[in-house]
Amino acid sequence: MEQTKILLPEDEIPKAWYNIQADLPSPLDPPLNPQTGEPIGPDALAPIFPMELIKQEVSQERWIPIPEEVREVYRLWRPTPLYRAVRLERALKTPARIYFKWEGVSPPGSHKPNTAVAQAYYNMREGVQRLTTETGAGQWGSSLAFATMLFDLKCTVYMVKVSYEQKPYRRILMETWGAECLPSPSDRTNYGRRVLQEDPNCPGSLGIAISEAIEDAATHEDTKYSLGSVLNHVLLHQTVVGLEAKKQLEQVDEYPDVIFGCVGGGSNFAGLCFPFLADKLTGKRPELRAVSCEPKACPTLTRGPYTYDHGDAAGLTPLLKMYTLGHTFVPPPIHAGGLRYHGDAPLLCKLTKEGYMEAVAYHQNEVFEAARLFARAEGFVVAPETAHAIKAVVDEALRCKQTGEEKVILFNNSGHGLLDLAAWDAFLRKKLIDYELPEKMIEEALKRLPKSGGGS
Repeated sequence: MEQTKILLPEDEIPKAWYNIQADLPSPLDPPLNPQTGEPIGPDALAPIFPMELIKQEVSQERWIPIPEEVREVYRLWRPTPLYRAVRLERALKTPARIYFKWEGVSPPGSHKPNTAVAQAYYNMREGVQRLTTETGAGQWGSSLAFATMLFDLKCTVYMVKVSYEQKPYRRILMETWGAECLPSPSDRTNYGRRVLQEDPNCPGSLGIAISEAIEDAATHEDTKYSLGSVLNHVLLHQTVVGLEAKKQLEQVDEYPDVIFGCVGGGSNFAGLCFPFLADKLTGKRPELRAVSCEPKACPTLTRGPYTYDHGDAAGLTPLLKMYTLGHTFVPPPIHAGGLRYHGDAPLLCKLTKEGYMEAVAYHQNEVFEAARLFARAEGFVVAPETAHAIKAVVDEALRCKQTGEEKVILFNNSGHGLLDLAAWDAFLRKKLIDYELPEKMIEEALKRLPKSGGGS
């Protein structure tokens, strides 16, 4: 009988995070000062980030030790289980072997606490009293609320308004753990008030919420800003996922042929695939495929240009080299709120641009269809974000059925869907709308790209 659940003991929780910057074929393009177009130094980030995270952001060291205080918190849910989806394989009649890393066992129900705990710890160590952040679907906001509670910090979360309204239970989680949750755009910040003046019914975007959170942090001395995706140190912290998965697959003498993950900013997929991509970058596994799965309503990797852009709507952040739809882009209100970001992690974008990673895009109805098939085979009802990865897995498994290939497929099951049942209800009642962006809408947003920084 096939082993369906592969576990690791607590002492196998990674003792160091893997930093892929050490193995890149060429260095990452530096962040730029939007005023001068010149590369910025670590000092420019000091007003909003603690120094230890800034060091991790620019580090070229392959391994960054995980503080024991962070590993102690990780023990609440890590190591997470790796499952073989045997029932899904049977349902699809595929010769492929499908594995998934199940991150939904954390207290907030997703992969996000892997970095939230680390960020809260480093901020606490440097005397910070309060953290501000943005959140889309609420997985990140609830994770930071959980982490700040553990380290006795205050927390203010700016939640994209459409998700705030669609997903009230995420807000309740945040408030239960002691955080303040505001719908963004809000009247709390100058930028939020400006957006509301121009459009009182604005549904919000991650770019707008980031601007509000950064403005809040920058105008209060005891406060720093915390980001749940995109930046190098965030992807670094998530590599605990892939490092554990590697050990678990070794137990059953397997190695993936292809890895899938949903991508909004890129942290959950990078966390799973970067420890494996290390083998591709160093020539050990040149044939390994890593495929990002995104919504057609927000197709950054599949339709955006690779260029410098702001990480937020107000233009407060440095310019980052990434695939982008333009920092003023407001995506349609799809239910995968965590995938509604105008750009992506620079590390993931660079690896995609240079051909080490691929990207695909899907409509929300087809991803829910795949996720329903998964739920009826494996039992787990997943978040709308994870559903994008499952759609790619199903397609690949069916291709293997046609070709007879016994591929090993791995994906990151990055969050449960128990607080996304309104989205599931809309799908089951055929009320979901498939949005595909008109080229004109993308062109309009790209007109507002900053002038400095080269594109390609």
